[in-house]
Parts: sequence; C-alpha cells; structure tokens
Amino acid sequence: MEAGGKRLPKQRQVLIFFLLMGVALAGWESRRYSVMEETESGSFVANLAKDLGLGAEELAARGAQVVSEDNEPRLQLDLKTGDLILNEKLDREEMCGPTNPCVMHFQVLLKKPLGVFRAELLVRDINDHSPEFPEREMTLKILENSAPGTVFPLKKAQDLDVGNNNIQNYNISPKSHFHVSTRNRGDGRKYPELVLDKELDREEQAELRLTLTALDGGSPPRSGTAQVRILVMDVNDNAPEFEQTLYQVQVPENSPVGTLVVKVSARDLDTGTNGEISYSFFYSSQEISTTFELNSLSGEVRLIKKLDFETVSSYELDIDASDGGGLSGKCSVSIEVVDVNDNSPELTISSLTSPIPENSPEIEVAMFRTRDRDSGDNGRMTCSIPDDLPFLLKPSAENFYTLVTNGALDREKESEYNIAITVTDLGTPRLKTQHNITVLVSDVNDNAPAFTQTSYTLFVRENNSPALHIGSVSATDRDAGANAQVTYSLLPPQDPHLPLASLVSINADNGQLFALRALDYEALQALEFRVGATDRGSPALSSEALVRVLVLDANDNSPFVLYPLQNGSAPCTELVPRAAEPGYLVSKVVAVDGDSGQNAWLSYQLLKATEPGLFGVWAHNGEVRTARLLSERDAAKHRLVVLVKDNGEPPLSASVTLHVLLVDGFSQPYLPLPEAASDPAQADPLTVYLVIALASVSSLFLFSVLAFIAVRLCRRGRAASLGGCSVPEGHFPGHLVDVSGTGTLSQSYQYEHFVKPHVF
Repeated sequence: MEAGGKRLPKQRQVLIFFLLMGVALAGWESRRYSVMEETESGSFVANLAKDLGLGAEELAARGAQVVSEDNEPRLQLDLKTGDLILNEKLDREEMCGPTNPCVMHFQVLLKKPLGVFRAELLVRDINDHSPEFPEREMTLKILENSAPGTVFPLKKAQDLDVGNNNIQNYNISPKSHFHVSTRNRGDGRKYPELVLDKELDREEQAELRLTLTALDGGSPPRSGTAQVRILVMDVNDNAPEFEQTLYQVQVPENSPVGTLVVKVSARDLDTGTNGEISYSFFYSSQEISTTFELNSLSGEVRLIKKLDFETVSSYELDIDASDGGGLSGKCSVSIEVVDVNDNSPELTISSLTSPIPENSPEIEVAMFRTRDRDSGDNGRMTCSIPDDLPFLLKPSAENFYTLVTNGALDREKESEYNIAITVTDLGTPRLKTQHNITVLVSDVNDNAPAFTQTSYTLFVRENNSPALHIGSVSATDRDAGANAQVTYSLLPPQDPHLPLASLVSINADNGQLFALRALDYEALQALEFRVGATDRGSPALSSEALVRVLVLDANDNSPFVLYPLQNGSAPCTELVPRAAEPGYLVSKVVAVDGDSGQNAWLSYQLLKATEPGLFGVWAHNGEVRTARLLSERDAAKHRLVVLVKDNGEPPLSASVTLHVLLVDGFSQPYLPLPEAASDPAQADPLTVYLVIALASVSSLFLFSVLAFIAVRLCRRGRAASLGGCSVPEGHFPGHLVDVSGTGTLSQSYQYEHFVKPHVF
C-alpha cells in the first residue's frame, strides 16, 4: 500500500518481526563457533553433522545449506563429511570494524522436512595492525607560567585491532619536563595526556621536542610514534570555554549535503589576540573528516557527504577551541543518525522446486528469506501473494517463509503459474519489493483417452477389395507427452466364434479401420466389435467404443428357380384340358434371390412360347395362366420359356422352361414331347422283329377279349328287351375332365417353398 490512502487488493499477509530468538527449533540451542581471523581458506571450523545429531548422508539428502545474514559465501558446508569449512580468509576489521566481539550470524537450512538452525561464528582478532597517529607531528603551545601537574591533552593514536590488541598505553621521551598519563574514556578508548612535571622557562628553552609512543597489548606488541613539538608561550591566563561540554544532536540519514548539523560556541575572557577563538577537530578519523566540515570561525558543523544509518548509526566528534595566546578548550559532539525508510525489503530465494507433479497434496514449492536494512517500523515487513492462486505462504523460523501448494493442482486446467511475492515494510512511505517466480506443473496420467463418439456406424459394400479403408475412430487424451499418446486396438469379440482378426484390422497409431477381405452380405449382414484406446502412461489408462459395420448388399446373386426343377432329369409336363377357360392356372414359377432389398425384387415374363398369345405370366407372382379359350386348332404340345429377373443394377436373371400338354380329358395317355425325349437309338433287326411279334400277339389277344365281351353284352340285351344298346347311367368321373372355368389344374399338385433367412 502506498501513501495517500490507496488500498492494496486483499491479500494474505503475514507480519515479519525481526526478533532475535534464543531457540530456532525445539531441542536445538544456538551454537557459537570461533575462528581466528586470517585463517586460511578451507580450514575446518566445526562438524555440523555431529552437532545437529544427523548423519552426513541425511544432511545431503535433506539439501543442507549455509546462509549468512549478508549473503556473503564466507562459509561452506561439505555434504560428504558434514564439516563446516572456511570459504575464504576472514578479515575481522573489514567485517566488523571497531565492533567487538565480531560475530557473524548464519543459518543452516534443511528441507524435507523444513528445519532452520541458527548459529554464530566468532571471528577472533589477531594483532595484525600497529597503532597509527593521525599526524606525524603535533604542536602544543604551553604558557611558561603553567604550574606543574597541568594536563595537556594529546591526539590519540588509532589501532584497527580490538581488545588487548588495541592501544593499551602511551609513553614519551625524553622525560625532562613531562610524563604521559593514559586516560580511559567511557567508550573504552584510551587517550594520552601530557602532564607537566617541571616548570617551563621560555627564556631558557623556547621549544621542546618529544617522541610520543603508543603501545598495543598484542603478543608481540606493536607500536606507533609521533613527534610532539612544544612551544613555550608567554602568559595567557584565560583559556576558551565552551557553552556545553557535550552537544547531542539527531540528524535524519536523508539529510542533503550542506545541512547544518550543530553549531558549537566558546568564549575567552581575554582580549586581543588572546581572546580570538578558532575551532578545529581535536581528533578526526578518516570517516569523520570525509563526512563533516567544521567552520573554524563560526563553529558550524555541516554535512559534506550523505549519511547512511545502515552503515554508521552514530558519530562522536571532539572539537577544540584555541585562542590567539595558545590556550584551548575542548567539547564533544554526539551525533545520532535517525533512520528513514530508504531501503526496500529484500527477498532471497533459498530453494525452488519446479516443475511440481499434479494431483499431489501439499508440496513445498519454494523457501525464501526476507530482510529490510532499516530499523523499527521501517524494518518490519509483511509478505503476501495473490489470493486467486492455489498457494499458501507459511512463516518459518525467524525471517524465512515457505511457499506451499494449497491442495492438489490440475495440469489440465493450469500448467504454469506466475507467482508474484510482494514484501512491504511498515515505514512511511511504505516501500515494497516484488519477486516473480514461475512454477510449472508436470503431468500425471490421470485422464483416460476419450473417444469422440461412444459408438461408430460404418458402411461397406459387399465384395469390397481386401485392405479397404472403411472408416476411422478417434480418441483424445487431455494429458501431455507420453501420457497423451494414444494407441488403438481391437478388443476380443463377445462371440468367441467370430473371426474378427481375419475380418478387420485397425491402425494402432491413427485409428483407421480396414476390411482385410471381401465381405459377403449373404453370409454376414452386420458386424459389431469394440475398439480400445490406451495411452502410454504408467499405469496406462484406456477406454473403449462400439463399432458397428453394416454390409451393404450388391446385386451379385442371380435369381434361383425352385419350381419347376431344372436338374437335367425328365422335364415336368403340365396338363391343361382343352375345355379350360381364360385365366386357367397352368403352373407357377417359384424363384428366390440371395440378395436383399430391391436386388431381391423378382419379376417374371414370358420370354418364348410355341404359340404366342395362348399363355401369359403374371409379372409379380410367376403364375402361368391361359390367356384365351383353347381350340381344336391349337397344338397339343407347347414349350414355354419364362424369364425371372431381379431389380438390381445391373439386373441379373434366370430362365426356366415349362412343357404344357393340351388334353381332351385326363384319361388320355401322356405322350412325352419329342423335344424332351432322347434321340432313338438305332435298333438292330432282331429287336425289331421281336417287338413286332410281341405286338401282334398282344393285339390278337386284346381283340379276342373285346369280341367276347361284345357278344356277351348283346345276348344279355336281347334277353332283357328289344331296345338298342343303352349308355350306362351315373356321373362321369370329375377328376378326369374339369371345364368349370375355375382355373384349377386338371391334375392337382402342391408345392411348398421354405425360405429361411440367414443371420450371422
């Protein structure tokens, strides 16, 4: 949120308080290790595996790493041995300056599960710096009437080492008039003071030269020297006095260059040159001399460089006021740098896991650390991510956070997440830092292939060519990679007797279906089977669909005549009485067609007749009937050729021959037609003679019997009456002659035709 009342979108926020914790995790106390500065790189510091109670293998498995507060890689963890070693030489003065002790804080991060262990490394000082005076020569003006015991402050030397390795005492030579007293200040610094032991006489000696030596407490000790030039002055009985011996001021760190920090003021009761005061820094380090400027006449202290609270939070200035007579006074200025919110929060990613598998419960995605170099509210932070993302921020030890998934992710809905982590401090105005991370979601085989249709209906005309492409099935898989690669296959048919593998095949890559051989509609009208689609995931998922193949009929079967039979034996002859009326049913041609639909629609027509116009064929049922009355002039024998034709394209046909014999009555003997009779064989003479003799004897016998019967009948008649021969009474047998015109056959016959459909 920025100043001005603007509101941020609602976000999950977690307040970070940088509080020093005595215990990072239960059972682990913050450990302190120590090492001497300037120790060689690669030197052993400690065995963390032993201190943590873990094996080196577990350290490596949990991804242990060392993170320092300033992100400098000064330490390194050997995951093979668990040893903590130096990654570089450490310079205590560079790391901590005058701060003592010099402690470097670091954390040991463990994952799976998360663990953060705090530790400290104490960098011990060695005596590697000698004391140095800010000036090679100091000049003091001392009144000749100064009483013995008078103390004159001297500029102190500077030693970058700390503790016993810092300056411990001062001495001076020769000691004819003075000795040096070492004074301890409240801040722990030691200042030399020159103490007058013997009165001075300007007329006897107007100038003295002394050697001031500063000694540290190292082993062996180091020293630094400076020359002290003493000018013996005439009497000036009033030294300058400051209005305050201590000035305390606060300066915001964002103050511009040239800002007035403080104005010191001193007065001198003397007159003339002895009352003229000039100001100067009594002691000025390099940091002070490059940051502040002192006006020697007005006593104004101004900035000549920008302040930085995070680098130096306070300054101590010693200001000297000297009059023209050589007397001086001293005051101190304590400058406190006030922090302003000029540092944005920092975010450091310690670990990031990407991609992460879908459908998994809570997974640690990232671990990161936040930091703000400001102090107070300026250094307190909140951390948040957008609410519409399936992730959560969990605060960990101290200023560490873990980013975890909030439930299982679905790659098919979202395969990539761009997560903006926002860290905002509580200063005025508020500053924020945004860090974006990209998390990819890896695929898990959680979607079975899905067919575009639950069932497919394909049509193929019979008598197809082998390997004909008859159609395709298609399935898609919402997964990715190998999990989305679909393989098609034929599933075993429910009817174990159906030779599916010899009828149909499927392309495993694209789902195209092929007929392996020519199909026959008359043998197989429809074919149902199931196809499967299987992905290449682990474990593989599959689905199935029903495929129905309908075989379309082709006109590939000619009509087949069931009656009359055409089997090459003696032909069937139909008898028709000459008394038959028009429409008399002579016979019926019965035929079937193995095809279906219009390919099986049969029509009949009279193709050829011995006497056209005498007989007719009904086109739809094949009945052969007389077309007119018969007469004596009509030939007795007739041959009819009936054509049976289907309605296919092109049409196919068959023909059948009928033999019709016209008779006066059904007692007339049947005379075979000469066309149906086989050619007479050439009889030999002996056979002919035998036949003639047999016929003669038979005729004579028959004639004798008939004559005998006639004579007997005539005698019986004369005996009964004198009338002529009478015709016997009674009904003439109806089965011999039928002239009723009902159209029935003179010789009754029946036929039955059974057509059974073939279902496969």
